[in-house]
Amino acid sequence: MASPDDAGEQAGRPGAGAPGDGPLRVALLSYRSKPTCGGQGVYLRHLSRELVALGHHVEVLSGQPYPELDEGVALTKVPSLDLYRDEDPFRTPGLREYRDWIDLLEVGTMWTAGFPEPLTFSLRALRELRSRQGDFDVVQDNQTLGYGLLGIQKLFPVVGTIHHPISVDRRIELKAASGLKRLSMRRWYGFVRMQSMVAPRLNPILTVSESSLADIHRDFNVPQRNMRLIPLGVDTRYFHPRPHLARRKGSIVAVASADSPMKGVATLLRAVAKLATERDVHLTVVSRPTPGGPTEKLVQELALGDRVTFVHGISDEALGELIATSEMSVVPSLYEGFSLPAVEHMASATPLVASRTGALPEVVGDAAVQVTPGDAEELAGVLRRLHDSPEERERVGRAGYDRAMERYTWRVVAMRTVEAYREAIQARGKAKGER
Repeated sequence: MASPDDAGEQAGRPGAGAPGDGPLRVALLSYRSKPTCGGQGVYLRHLSRELVALGHHVEVLSGQPYPELDEGVALTKVPSLDLYRDEDPFRTPGLREYRDWIDLLEVGTMWTAGFPEPLTFSLRALRELRSRQGDFDVVQDNQTLGYGLLGIQKLFPVVGTIHHPISVDRRIELKAASGLKRLSMRRWYGFVRMQSMVAPRLNPILTVSESSLADIHRDFNVPQRNMRLIPLGVDTRYFHPRPHLARRKGSIVAVASADSPMKGVATLLRAVAKLATERDVHLTVVSRPTPGGPTEKLVQELALGDRVTFVHGISDEALGELIATSEMSVVPSLYEGFSLPAVEHMASATPLVASRTGALPEVVGDAAVQVTPGDAEELAGVLRRLHDSPEERERVGRAGYDRAMERYTWRVVAMRTVEAYREAIQARGKAKGER
């Protein structure tokens, strides 16, 4: 597989393809871009900001929820029926909301237990970009992988992005489900087959870790030579040490989707319940659990009501302060294709405990304490040890900070991504010349 540096050397030469080494006009596609969690909206915001800082023109095309973007980044809204809005999930649209056949496809797929957004967004994006063929030099897709991309690829050079293949989520969710829920889960993840068909036809594809690269190759049959490894970055404006603020005694923080089995919050709750019988600790989970859902029920079952707080919708500044003033942080996932929260914890010099799974070992290296995923006993033991040892907390926090500063900055991410853009432009120019 060509390295990012090799790709850059090839794509950065004069004559690498219009518009050469000058500023690029970039369309960034994302079917949903929640600003505060889920990764996609976070990635869009930071990458687009740094691309603009490098002198490129960036326009984000996104469905709901729309991203928060920085000054200089344009947003074109590509509205869906917004069937999964937080305040009214799986809603039934009114008759006046239907605009065309894509809307009918979207709601029909939802009513038959499927998840339509990657497909329907890609079709709407294709329609939008057909009318704007002179506006962009390159299109980057942020893990949509819908059939509409194959049409977009006929109009523009396309760079794909896969943080990790959703086939991994599907395996973990199916393992945790049973009966009718298992059947409905299979239907919900039906879009993964589409993604596995589209992904091999994109070149290059950007991914964030060696672990994800191997998973994409295995599950989506993407040739390794088509992939470029570009780790994610951390926004040090918000995620940095705050030595002037005292850490809250016995505090533990986790940033994880509360109800997703893959994120391991249930394991963390069980570990905290064990630890709370011996130590005065309090866990803050940055997430919004479903009212009456599995996470809320487990909190009640473990009698953790006064030991656990869930927060959501907080600003980046507030999140950075929460992490930097916690004594310990945890990424308890059963799988991660990268994990931005892990890097944010490290950049804040907050000692990190992370599962030994997926890309986490390569992301954290020896700068975190690694534990067996799903093992609440082991996690509780490590948290107990860190709780009792200020010296170890200081050592692990410092190692994490040093690693984050050495490896993970958004400017480097943007520079390497531009190299991939130029590679795609060059390849398209060659293909046209050969015809």
